[in-house]
Amino acid sequence: MGDSMPRFSPLRDLPRPVLTIGREILRHVLKRPVVGLAVHLENERGEVLFIKRADTDTWALPGGTLEWGETFGEAFVRELREETGVRNAKLGNVIHVFSRPDRDPRFHAVTVLVRATLSGSVSESDLRAENPLEIREVKFFTPKDVPRPLAMTMDDFLAAAMSNQFSTNLE
Repeated sequence: MGDSMPRFSPLRDLPRPVLTIGREILRHVLKRPVVGLAVHLENERGEVLFIKRADTDTWALPGGTLEWGETFGEAFVRELREETGVRNAKLGNVIHVFSRPDRDPRFHAVTVLVRATLSGSVSESDLRAENPLEIREVKFFTPKDVPRPLAMTMDDFLAAAMSNQFSTNLE
């Protein structure tokens, strides 16, 4: 019965640009933290997927913030598709939860870092962002070749992911 019931989501009927503008206005007006996710995705060669942000011209783990009415799993699928073109990833375990308010100058985010795995392979031609004005490049790097420093002080995100330990501590 749970899956057959339609979800009440009246905001999903609004055009995406209207929702995006409304979300940004509410973030600033309400002054509340947003929920974000960052994804540590390794390919079969042990390389980690990164995006090059257009606003800072630095590399970062892919991710973003949950949209109103969206589950964490839905945000995971959407953000990977939008930012990297990856459509065959499986959500894994939580690595760590980060909440430092000074990490992102736009807003205060509580970011859940998750591990993900590929179901199959991804060709380099598939790696492209839907919005090239936001994401300039998508690329896998070996851990030793990751360009530093990472955007939004994400170096500790990568360190947490590379430690291969589960964390129950909150930042």
